[in-house]
Amino acid sequence: MTTKKNSPEQQEDANLAQKAYKSIRKMLFHGEIVPGQKIPYRDLSKKLGMSPTPVIQALKWLEFQGLVRQEPNRGCYVEPFSLDEVSQVYDLRQVLELNLLPEALMRMNEEDETALKKALDDHLKADRASFLNERLLRDMEFHLALASIARWHVHLRILKNLYDLLYLKYRGNYLSARPAEIVDREHEVILKAVLARDITKARDALAFHLTNVKKEVIDNLERMITEKKTTNF
Repeated sequence: MTTKKNSPEQQEDANLAQKAYKSIRKMLFHGEIVPGQKIPYRDLSKKLGMSPTPVIQALKWLEFQGLVRQEPNRGCYVEPFSLDEVSQVYDLRQVLELNLLPEALMRMNEEDETALKKALDDHLKADRASFLNERLLRDMEFHLALASIARWHVHLRILKNLYDLLYLKYRGNYLSARPAEIVDREHEVILKAVLARDITKARDALAFHLTNVKKEVIDNLERMITEKKTTNF
């Protein structure tokens, strides 16, 4: 059976759509496009220096991820802010990460240990300021490094999609509420238990960390919502 190859024109279209997708993701992450905002794809295509076609394709990919939505006769919008969505994402993160943990401890080798130690070290070296995106990325890399040791690729892909929802839609302005030193300490406890292959301590430490993260993020978002409703300025 022969595989049909794309023509040079089709390959170029695919490359442009991928470029547009990555560019829009970056704009979401840095808050250049925010929840609820309309995305004028023609203006966006001019900004990216390409035709509307690859931009429209990129927006379809983002719609599939739940980040944007198409409204008939109105255009494309970033999905609006949802406190319930954030809560559900953190709940599902906890289910996935705790489910992957026993398999990760069973499969972990020296290479995995080195990668996990480096991921934590990179997080510890990240800028300590409260709302910098670098901290979010390094935090994500630590958790994904631990999850990836299990080699359960479907679980890992879903987990990465959850991070996309959190980090591309809500970003650091909403999520980085916890003091860096507390997060650092909790990560170090998780790593120590994982390296010791102590599943009980590792599970307790990871569950404690994820529960605290969710609580502080939700509390922070609820305060922001209340402040927005009550501020008259």
